Amino acid sequence: MDLKSATNEMSKKYADVNINDGDSGTSADIEESSSSDVSSSVEKVSLLGMEADGEQTETRSPEPTKVREREANNNTRLPANMPRELLQRHPLQNRWALWYLKGDRNKDWEDCLKQVSLFDTVEDFWALYNHIQLASGLNWGSDYYLFKEGIKPMWEDENNIKGGRWLVVVDKQKRADRLDRYWMELLMAMIGEQFEEHGEHICGAVVNVRQKGDKVSLWTRDALKDDVNLRIGQILKAKLEIPDNESIRYEVHKDSSVRTGSMVKPRIVIPQQAVPKEH
Repeated sequence: MDLKSATNEMSKKYADVNINDGDSGTSADIEESSSSDVSSSVEKVSLLGMEADGEQTETRSPEPTKVREREANNNTRLPANMPRELLQRHPLQNRWALWYLKGDRNKDWEDCLKQVSLFDTVEDFWALYNHIQLASGLNWGSDYYLFKEGIKPMWEDENNIKGGRWLVVVDKQKRADRLDRYWMELLMAMIGEQFEEHGEHICGAVVNVRQKGDKVSLWTRDALKDDVNLRIGQILKAKLEIPDNESIRYEVHKDSSVRTGSMVKPRIVIPQQAVPKEH
């Protein structure tokens, strides 16, 4: 069963789950948890639909249309006699770690980075996603990272050091419609293994929340595998429904780490042709 099919089946289990980490503009209170903690949260969440009054408070920041539609569709309450077979978990192919970085110029980058949780089922993914702040609600300078377990979200990690990233820059004028949708669709495609046979080449995904312009990126393991990275980029562009007249670019990590200007020369651009390689 693929991620979307499993999601449709389990959506009836989690009613109106809209819990953030407190103030709509703050994410400092995110606490580290294990997958078992998330499982516990799932059990608590499923009971929300069985409260006496059944009333829940919306505390999330405004969401783009498709996200609102997802929340609107998740309004079925969990019956007390729910068959046990509907409570089964749907395992993912990989185990994933969510990391959070709260930008603070007075601290080292690594000191600001914190692993939030691990998960390896569809249900635990949605329990986690619905309990944290949307990307659009993070403070400027903050990031989310979702990487395969064992891979740190930094260029220096042995799994990333020879790799690169597909970069999607979110137009500031279209932020309200695109940022949360792009991030959610990327996560679903990635953990749902929707990149054909190229899933083993994917390391993780990042969303950077910046006042000058947000960025969403997909990191791959080997920047020299042009055919593989090109296909991954094509699938990414289609999954995010990025307009044909807008491009996405593939940047090599080592080029980004030694850049002297504000721009990094891309190795591949879609929909344009691949940039000639330097020898």
